[in-house]
Amino acid sequence: MNSALDVDACVTPGAAADAAIRRLKAAGITNPKLDARLLLNACLGEDANTDRHRPLGQETMARFEQMLARRVAGEPVSRILGSREFWSLEFALSPATLDPRPDSETLVEAALSRIADRGRALRIADLGTGTGCLLLALLSELPNAGGMGVDIQAQAVEVATANARRLGLDTRAAFHVGDWDTGLAPGFDCVLSNPPYIPSADIASLAAEVRCDPLVALDGGPDGLDAVRKVSLAVARLLKPGGLALIEIGAGQAPEAADIVGRAGLEFLGIDEDLAGHPRVVVAIAGDRGKSAFTIR
Repeated sequence: MNSALDVDACVTPGAAADAAIRRLKAAGITNPKLDARLLLNACLGEDANTDRHRPLGQETMARFEQMLARRVAGEPVSRILGSREFWSLEFALSPATLDPRPDSETLVEAALSRIADRGRALRIADLGTGTGCLLLALLSELPNAGGMGVDIQAQAVEVATANARRLGLDTRAAFHVGDWDTGLAPGFDCVLSNPPYIPSADIASLAAEVRCDPLVALDGGPDGLDAVRKVSLAVARLLKPGGLALIEIGAGQAPEAADIVGRAGLEFLGIDEDLAGHPRVVVAIAGDRGKSAFTIR
């Protein structure tokens, strides 16, 4: 099976997986064993734990071959399967949404680490919400909080709304179409955002998996900070005094991003690093620290 599965042969799950691993490895895929297992299990469905020696049906084999071809072409497994785990929750994706990545969990952790009372009734806004993963992850940890997510893509709003419903959070989360803070009134305790922050000139050199994301969710303009400037102004308008701002940034952007939030009228507090030790989240506060519901450090 150098190029495709033989859909006319009697292939067992074990043989199909072994051949897929070799094919993915030859294509330079980083985790061929894991990817082959995830794709094959998705094809098998309820039969994923079937005997490795029981032949697969032609329909299953054909579907597996189609998935493998997409993975070899550089499409990430999450795109192929249509969902991604984030903060131990499952989120559906669409072509209009960014594929949530572990680095962005730093935004969720940055907020939670500063909330002394998780039972407090907080209002949260998520600008450029995509799948809704940031807002919904926070609401899953904050039982009395509610929030709004805004995205310029109507299909993204549909996906986020469906994710909220599937996670049982739709009574506390609402989503609508807009450009950053469109349709939102001031008075939020926390506003967070993962805006596009990749410089336009760097888009073409991104890994194939990243280029599967919508361009509007990646391209941050000439210096990568166009959206960060817009978001900072929006956040400053939306936050109540003492409210917390959390904005994700890319490599090498921390000094300029700190200046941007300051010029927007926010007080820069610092940068939180992701698990790899990279500066990832700009943290800022609006107005009077003494009125904050958050632990300021």
